[in-house]
Amino acid sequence: MTESPLPGGSINAVVRVGDTVRRPASPEFTRDLLRWFEARGWRGAPLHHGSDDEGRDVLDFLDGHVAWEPRQPAAVSSDESLVALARLVRTFHDLTAGTELAGAEEVVCHNDLSPKNTVYRPADGALRPVAFIDWDLAAPGRRIHDVAHACWQYLGLGPSVTDAEDAARRMRLIADAYGLTDRSELVATVLWWQDRCWRGIQAGADSGDAAMMRLRDTGAVDEVRGAYEWVRERRIVLERALD
Repeated sequence: MTESPLPGGSINAVVRVGDTVRRPASPEFTRDLLRWFEARGWRGAPLHHGSDDEGRDVLDFLDGHVAWEPRQPAAVSSDESLVALARLVRTFHDLTAGTELAGAEEVVCHNDLSPKNTVYRPADGALRPVAFIDWDLAAPGRRIHDVAHACWQYLGLGPSVTDAEDAARRMRLIADAYGLTDRSELVATVLWWQDRCWRGIQAGADSGDAAMMRLRDTGAVDEVRGAYEWVRERRIVLERALD
């Protein structure tokens, strides 16, 4: 069967083969998590079908719109999509809370929630998020970790944001739709993610990791560091809206 490269793949090469996706083998934890979702009838993640002859994971191809390109239909970033997104995150968090997968932590976190890892499909005439892909970084964690990462990525928190007050409103929208009761650490956790991200890319590049070197060379370190500074400078505005 013909292999067709899929967009993205800045770290891992991902191809489509028929109705499946082939990608480098994921951690056993990720496989267990996807099987857990399947057993509970949740279709917000691809089904895992084992490995192919090359040792790659075989996953369902989830049909829909994935927001790879910088310019996207307005519906992708609409308030309605943000509400649906937050509820989708809450659903898989609740499915993992109190399980062996979560261990001593609150839930299992995706840890890389972003439009590029989200499948959108038409609903009531507009695109809405229905599933998440790329679960390789999933691990036990705190609910606020995924909520903060979602705020950063889906709101594009950084220098490209022209209205900090509206970004703050939309952060609250996500927190409200998710049902996050304690927001006192939300902005701090966004900053934690951003700081961790740019430092991780830089450290990986310095150690010779080819994927991290590509990210650094295309400006990812400067971009994320700039986003960190933007949030830090507007922290009071963002936190005030969450009270």
